[in-house]
This record gives sequence, structure tokens and C-alpha cells, in this order.
Amino acid sequence: MLPVWREKFSPDIIIANAENIAHGKGIGLKQITELREAGVNIFTGGNHSLEGKGAAQILDDETTPITRPANIAGAPGRGALIYEITPSMKLLVINLIGQVFMKQEYSSPFEMVDKILDKYQNITPNIILDWHADATSEKTVMGWHLDGRISLVYGTHTHVPSADAKILPKGAGYITDVGMTGGYNSVIGVDPIQAVERFLTKNKKSIPPVEIGPVEVNAVFVELAGGKTVDIKHLREIVPEDKI
Repeated sequence: MLPVWREKFSPDIIIANAENIAHGKGIGLKQITELREAGVNIFTGGNHSLEGKGAAQILDDETTPITRPANIAGAPGRGALIYEITPSMKLLVINLIGQVFMKQEYSSPFEMVDKILDKYQNITPNIILDWHADATSEKTVMGWHLDGRISLVYGTHTHVPSADAKILPKGAGYITDVGMTGGYNSVIGVDPIQAVERFLTKNKKSIPPVEIGPVEVNAVFVELAGGKTVDIKHLREIVPEDKI
């Protein structure tokens, strides 16, 4: 879908959350390379960013524009980066993870984002947050916390796209969850038959991702001007199996 959307929208930059690209869990150099060749400029992450073969090496490589949530204490890599789109246009990308309903405990994302904004103040008005959280309330609160301070807050993690893309009163673009790229006939990307069995039997075994059938691709297209969002569109395409 990237070539289609690039032709239609002519984006200056493409950001992809990559935490599940290694067969549904974790990151991998091969997959990062494939996505860079497909046109992705920046990679963000989430609770699975530290998993996968060579994850620490990938996250620590400063030549790869990749982040993991800034409020994961002691993790390799970085939670924010400055990306130069043109010599006169820079973008600050921040990555955070929520606290509500998460298995692990993380430090306050609200305190962390304030520290990051203090550190990078006056470098660029173009600031984007990949907000990797579960609870819609926590996600929405972050949007309001940052309205007027950054350009865009977009949610990831739940895999299910939300129908609330909007521009907040002070100019921050917002969506609770962009949605996944993965199997359309699935339970958030994994085999639905085994997912049902897991709920019925309480068996916690891992479930493989769906590898056949149509695929849904979700994204947002956002236009920024003067550090504010002036347009935000949710994009969703169901790609038939014979087109993959």
C-alpha cells in the first residue's frame, strides 16, 4: 500500500511502528531493512521492541532512525529522536508507553514527555508522539495534556483502529489508535481459532500470526503547518490475498 499512498498523498516522511514485525513479535534487522527499502523513514516501538534477535543492537544503532518507549527504564536505544526532513525542516519523534492494563510497570509517561519537551525545546515546532497504550482514557488524557504543545498524538498497541481522528482545540492532531497491519480474518493479527480456544481453556500458549487470506493496512495521513495539524485522515485498506 505504501506506493499507492505515496502517489496519492506525496508524504514528506513515513513513520511505522515496528514492534511486531518479526513474525508478530519483536523487531529484526531483515524486516527493518525491507521496510526501509519500501519507503519507511522512521521506526517507533512499544512493549515488544526489546524482543527479537539483535533487538538491542538495532535500537542502539544511531544510523537507524528507530525509537522505543522513552519511559522503559534501562532499555537500549532512545525514546526520542530528531529527524531532518530537509535542511530547514526538522521533526521531533517521541515514543511513550502507557501504564494502565500493562503487564510490566513503567515510569510515568506524562512526566517523561514533559522532560523530553524541555530538553528539545526551540529545536522544531514539528513534534509527533507514538503513544503506545491500552486504555482509551489514558490515551485521550495524553492528547489533551499535549494539545498546544506538540503537533500530533497517535495511538498504537490495541491493533484495532479507532474512529476518532480529529484536531484538538489548540492544534494537536489526535487519534486513539491507528490500527494494525495484519491478517483481516484474525483476532488482532493472530489465528482466531486458537484465540477462541485460549479464552475457553485459559491456556496461555502463544498464538501464531495469520499468514493467509486478506490483509488490512491501517495508517493516518497528517498535514502539519506551523507545528499544528491542519488535516488528519485515517486510511484503511483491505488487500485481497491474490494482491499480496
